[in-house]
Amino acid sequence: MNFDQVEKIADAVLYEGYMLYPYRPSSVKNQRRWNFGVLCPRSYSEQQQGSDAWMMQTECLINANPSTRLVVKVRFLQIVRRSVGKLRTPEQETPEGVESEIDFVDRLEVGGRVYHPWQEAVEREFTSALLDPASLSSLASLHLPFPAGRQCEYLRDEQGRAVGVIVREWERLTALVQCDSTRCDDGVFRVTVRVSNLSEFGPIATIDREDALGFSLVSAHTILGVEHGEFVSLLDPPPDLKDLPALCHNVGTWPVLVGDEAETVLSSPIILYDRPQIAPESAGNLFDSTEIDEILSLRILTLTDEEKREMRQSDERAREILERTENMPEEQFMKLHGVLRGLTPLKEEAR
Repeated sequence: MNFDQVEKIADAVLYEGYMLYPYRPSSVKNQRRWNFGVLCPRSYSEQQQGSDAWMMQTECLINANPSTRLVVKVRFLQIVRRSVGKLRTPEQETPEGVESEIDFVDRLEVGGRVYHPWQEAVEREFTSALLDPASLSSLASLHLPFPAGRQCEYLRDEQGRAVGVIVREWERLTALVQCDSTRCDDGVFRVTVRVSNLSEFGPIATIDREDALGFSLVSAHTILGVEHGEFVSLLDPPPDLKDLPALCHNVGTWPVLVGDEAETVLSSPIILYDRPQIAPESAGNLFDSTEIDEILSLRILTLTDEEKREMRQSDERAREILERTENMPEEQFMKLHGVLRGLTPLKEEAR
């Protein structure tokens, strides 16, 4: 199973809304984190009467035989809180295992670069072993713990002294992945993959959604691959199976075929058609797959030097967007201007 093509599509889903134009933390639209496919802790979701989901469920159909094997991959982003602090006493050496006295600030300039607090993100994923679609009902639920962590990155001035620090912290997450299958027809199975967020979270009454995001599975989606078998399109099933897609109940997700063969499915919180593709003219991710690359790229070039400085220094992924856009050759910009695909003859209206 080759997941390369489906993961390119999935990455566009994973980082949709991660940081929006003009790609600066000071921008109003980037003041609060938003993404599709957020699974909050179950305890928080239930207190909110389900307005924020804690579970997503994928159901799809597989044409299988005794040698068919299935792989399930679950991917999401985890929020990492980035704090910026000033050391009370500059240090030439930073001893291992000893944390300096820090005063946390909203802005710190060191060595001509400005640092701000921010919400970064780290990718998390789980890939199953080869599974038999005919016997998934005997598969035990799998709890996936992702431990909490804390990292310090010291910032040094022109004299080499540590004068500031970036502190990155993330919470402990517990995801539950459950797989099941039901025979629907001769050789056809309905496969169910349920992803739940069972992270411990509290006290509930005094914490808002921004706090809950630190314990959430963000931009969660599922990728399924099959060998010696094939998936059945839920959007355009073959005539002999046209009634079976109605048996599939998908919650918070939308499974579609990816690639020329029916060997991979992307089940994401964004509605897509079967066999979606990244436009070959696109030079890279802009975190806004509903926007036009040409417009966003041209807008980036109109930013002031100060705005570009903030964009470059706010987030590593934003810096990559800026540098890629500023160094884009003219012929690449011309490719973004537009392309015509899929010409078909017009049907004559009935007289």
